[in-house]
Order: sequence, then structure tokens, then C-alpha cells
Amino acid sequence: SRHAMELPSVAAFALSRMPSASASPTTLRRTVGTPNALGPRGLRGLALGCAFGAARSRLRRGTFRHGRGDRCHARSTSTRATDVEFEYKIDLEGLVSLCKRRGFVFPSGEIYGGYNGFFDYGPLGAELKNNLKRMWWRRMVHMKDDVIGLDSSIVTTPSVHQASGHVDNFSDPMVDCTESKKRFRADQLLWAKVEQEDGTVLGYVSMVEDGDVEKAMAKAAKKLAKEKGATGSLKEIHIKDMTEATEDEVPFIPSPATGSPGLTGARAFNLMFETYVGPYADGASKSYLRPETAQGIFVNFKQVAYVMRQKIPFGIAQIGKAFRNEITPRQFLFRSREFEQMEIEYFIDPEADFKAIQEDWIMEMWNFLKAVGVNESLLDRQVHEGDKLAHYARACTDIVFRYPFGTQELLGVAARGEYDLQQHAKASGESLEYQVPGQKRKFVPHVIEPSLGIDRLFLALLCSAYDEDEIDGDKRSVLRFHPCVAPITCAIFPLLKNKPPLVNKAKGLASMLRTRGFNVLYDEAGTIGKRYRRMDEVGTPFCCTIDFDTLEDDTVTVRKRDDPMTVERMRRDEIGDFLEKECRLPMSC
Repeated sequence: SRHAMELPSVAAFALSRMPSASASPTTLRRTVGTPNALGPRGLRGLALGCAFGAARSRLRRGTFRHGRGDRCHARSTSTRATDVEFEYKIDLEGLVSLCKRRGFVFPSGEIYGGYNGFFDYGPLGAELKNNLKRMWWRRMVHMKDDVIGLDSSIVTTPSVHQASGHVDNFSDPMVDCTESKKRFRADQLLWAKVEQEDGTVLGYVSMVEDGDVEKAMAKAAKKLAKEKGATGSLKEIHIKDMTEATEDEVPFIPSPATGSPGLTGARAFNLMFETYVGPYADGASKSYLRPETAQGIFVNFKQVAYVMRQKIPFGIAQIGKAFRNEITPRQFLFRSREFEQMEIEYFIDPEADFKAIQEDWIMEMWNFLKAVGVNESLLDRQVHEGDKLAHYARACTDIVFRYPFGTQELLGVAARGEYDLQQHAKASGESLEYQVPGQKRKFVPHVIEPSLGIDRLFLALLCSAYDEDEIDGDKRSVLRFHPCVAPITCAIFPLLKNKPPLVNKAKGLASMLRTRGFNVLYDEAGTIGKRYRRMDEVGTPFCCTIDFDTLEDDTVTVRKRDDPMTVERMRRDEIGDFLEKECRLPMSC
């Protein structure tokens, strides 16, 4: 599979002439409630459905291990969020397969073999993604008095990117394999010297960062020692990336692609996509696809503050596409070349306590993740310190998530200071100072930036929601999405498809719910049990079945995905209010 999980590939190079250096599963019985709850004629048809419905799964426990962080985050200070242990029931390859099979995500241009680093969101993926954006916007913009929205253009004058420093400095370190012609991000290509306790250097091992790096490198070091016939004990290996390799070390580090030396030294690779505006493809018409949404907010700061009569502190929020020509896009949606961001630039007084405001935004973003259904036991913090901070940042804290391939950045909350506004003021000649109302005081605001990638959140939510039911040894997948973000809110089933009165009632309920803004699915194919299972696999939280009792008292059976052994009857005209209550985004988290 083109998008199968990338397993650690470890290369080793031996040096022969180097000088010495100093609850077991149970079968669950099914109950469908009392005959009074279902009605005598509805019971018969629904019993079969509940017999095949999803059971509450037994969560398998495992060891919570932290992998390396994204980019330079690996050496940042980390604080455990919780001691709850968790073990995945699916790996990245399984998630990729599930997404394609159930219509969440497809490889872009798959009929032509796909296009590395680009993905298309399928029908259910588009619904889930849009629900996440809508919930974020509701919580971060509509529910706050001091945050307003903006939608800036993807392509703008290149002067914006020149002033922000992206043209000259927005790059990743890259190394080439001269034999295989493959390219690697230098800060993700890891290596270590293998050395005996007596100082004898046996060689070097290397791998592309993935999964449990320490374990994989230690195993490779032992294998190298065995191949060399070394009998003494080995020194503890110290893992570095290629940006830390000296000119003398580079020639001896093996390429993960070939297992032999042949890597170049690290060099800068600019990540921005170039484009041309107008009929001529020359230097005068060159521009860029934006690598982040933030700059569109900064250049519009003064206009927005004026027309919306905003007073410091206030924020400008934006959801939009960004593009980065990643050297090695990998790990499915986690690192792609086209992605979408949800960002806020929150402008504050330079004399304000920026650390306290930053902490407030960290907690607000953490609580949002919990509210939409991200598993809190998989969340953690990583604080950037010293030379690990970006050149513009006064402070930065990432909220990281333990994906199946390791712990990586999910979102960041940075204190950007006044750097961006000062750069644009200097380059444009326009003052971006804020005039304090009723005072003579002016200042260039400082900025707190909460930035979240929708695609990474999408992947984290899939990881959190995936579960398995086991009934009589038969494992079945279920996605436990929160109702506020589930792609399909409710499925409507007529008990029998060959009974027009049942079909008409079911279609009428579906139409009524759609007019109230719910995404519902009408399904009459297969047994009730099979229909339930199909909905469980795509995360539908509620199913309503129209049976013969509906024709008498206008009540329907409501089955909840996460409590399938209990069903209840509800009047048809009450279903809309019930779903509206269940689908509210929790604001207290």
C-alpha cells in the first residue's frame, strides 16, 4: 500500500579501521428493553438488530510511552497530562485502510497512482472535517466577545512573505542519499555511534524518525556488534540527528535507503510553493502559496481593529488552507503538503502578563480538544526552551498527542511578541501602532497565537474514537465520535422496506430532521442488525427505527451507539429536540 505505516528502517555501517576513542473477553447477553418500551410488534424485528448491535468494548491496557516530538520538539521539556494507560487497537496502516474503505479520506488522484503528500476527503471525511471547523468557530469566535473572524487570500503580494522572513528563512534542513537519490529531512534522520566500553568504535547506525526510536536504535547497535564479532559490552548510544553531525562524521553515517554511507551534509530547503500571477512566468510575477494563515491576519490587523471598533486585548480568528513543500511527507494526514489551519492571533498590551494569557489559551485549546472527543490520556504538553524557540517567539508550548507512530505536535500556543507587526510596519512604511482610547499612549501590540491543524486533529480524533466490540470471538470496529462532530448525526430505518406506511413515516422523519439542520441518513437495505453495524463503523451516534407501533402512536425506537443494549421509544416530534440537546458542543470542558 502506498500509504501503509512506515516502519522503522535502521541502517548500520561497520568501521573496521577507525582508531579507538575514549479482563478476559466475555460473551455479552443482549437485552432490548421491555415489551412495553418497544411495543409488541416492534419487539420482534428489533430483537434481531440488538442481538447484532455493538457491545461496550473492553479497553485493553498497555504502557504509555512517549515517542520523539515533531521537528525540534524532541528535546523540549515535557509534562505528563495523565497517568491513564492506553493501548491502540489499530495501527496507522489500519487507519489508512479504514478511512479509504468507509469514505473518510482517499489518496489524491488515486486512479493515476496517487500524489505523495496530498489527500482528498471523502463524503464522511468532509462532514467530520466541516463539523470540527464549525465547532471550533462556534467556541472560539461566536462564544467570545473579544474574538472576531477573517478569511484572507491564499495568494497575496510576495512582499508579505518577504517581510515576514519566509522567503529567506522558511526552510527545513535536508540531506540527500547520493546512491538512491532519496531525500530526507535532516532533523528526522537519526544516527548514533556504536562504541564498546574499551573505546573501540564499531560503526554507526541510522534510521528515519518513527515509533520507538530508542528501542530500534539499540537493537540495530546490538546487531552491528554481533556482525563485527564484538564480545565486549557496548557503551550507551547517544542518538542525534543529521543537523548535529560534523563534517568528519557525515562520511561514515549509513543511509537508511541503502545501509551504506553516502549521505550529504545538511542544507536548507525552502518549503514555500512558488506560483506566478498573470500571463508571464518571470521574476516580476512570482508569488507564493501561503505557508501559514497568520500573515493575512497581521497585515489586516489595523483595518479590522478600526472597522470592528476593537479594544486591546482582542483576537482575530481564521480557518484556511496553507501549503508547505515538505521534503518527506509521511504518516498519512500528519505531514502533508496541503493542509488546513485554525488560528487565532490574540493581540495584547506589551505590559500585560503574557505568560498568564498564554496559559489561559493553552487550557482553552486543551478543553476544546476534550470537548470534541480527543482522548485526554493521549495528550501531553511540551514546552520549548532556549534555542528550541523560534526566532520570533518569547515562549511556546505545544499540546502533543500520542499517535500510533509516536508522540507528535497537535497544536501550539506561542507568545510571538511584536515581531510580525514590527516587520510589516518596517517593510510597508505603515504604522501598525494601537492608540489606547482616551489616552496619548500608543504601542505595537504583542501576540499570543493558538494554532491548530485540522488535519492533525482529524487524525487524532480518529485515533481516539476507534474501538472494537468482541462478541463470541468476532471483533467489529466502531467509531465513538462525539455527537457534535459525528459525520452522520442520526440514521433512520423503516423496519421493513416493503411496507409503504413504514417507509413513508421514515422518510418523513428524515425530511423533518434535515430541515432542522441535522445530517441524517435513510437506510432500508438489509436487516436491522446489519444497518446498526454499518452505522457503528462510521460513528453514527443514534439510530431511529420506524416500526408498526409508529403507525399507531407515532413513536419510534431510538438506539444509542454507546449504549446498544438499552433502547427507548420517543415521539417523532421529539426527536429533533433530543438530537439538538445531544449534539451541543460541551462548553464546560
